[in-house]
Amino acid sequence: MGTKIKPYQNSDQGKKEQVTQMFDTISENYDNLNRVISFGIDKKWRKRVVQLVAEKTPRTILDVATGTGDLAISMAQTGAAQVIGLDLSPGMLEVGKDKVKAKKLDGIVDMVIGDSENLPFDDNSFDAITVAFGVRNFENLQKGLQEIYRVLNPNGIFVVLETSVPTKFPFKQGYHLYCNFLLPIIGKLFSRDKSAYGYLSKSASVFPHGTDFNNILAKSGFIGIENMPQTFGAASIYVATK
Repeated sequence: MGTKIKPYQNSDQGKKEQVTQMFDTISENYDNLNRVISFGIDKKWRKRVVQLVAEKTPRTILDVATGTGDLAISMAQTGAAQVIGLDLSPGMLEVGKDKVKAKKLDGIVDMVIGDSENLPFDDNSFDAITVAFGVRNFENLQKGLQEIYRVLNPNGIFVVLETSVPTKFPFKQGYHLYCNFLLPIIGKLFSRDKSAYGYLSKSASVFPHGTDFNNILAKSGFIGIENMPQTFGAASIYVATK
């Protein structure tokens, strides 16, 4: 399942509490800083996720670990009647709620606080479930995936967008240089939380990706699993069904 990485290594809090604290702290600058860190490419990746979900014409969508709601808001383009963005961080959700109001999507997109490992929904509640850059923050990955499987409708689509590690030269070497040295420096310059972007880069580098993550999805009960590397392998989109 990968090495256990937490934002604040000297803290006695569990990973879940630490992740919540971290995202609350960086919520105000999170969107702008992410655009800088990813060079804006993350928008292209999210657009592809929306396209994959839209092909299934879902009526109900759940975006887990929604953060400030970028993907949940974009999911309104699918024509779904209801989109729920769920996250542990009140700070991130407040930013997301402001964006929902600004786009006049209050009747479609709802931002709610909740735990990915204990989802507050009935079995078989959603036609589509997405997670963008969030599964690596789960404290118990298997439990979180099993909860997602539980609330997904039979034949529903599950799409994960997550960082991965390029395997080919020179992208592999460039990725490690960027994540290990440049990203933490950028984070320290622009974020109030000096540990946050060090954690985000480390957690990305050790999280299981490719075939390893495919196997974890299969163990959780998902079928029809497909892995689509993006931008030379810097990220991957995983698609699975129930």
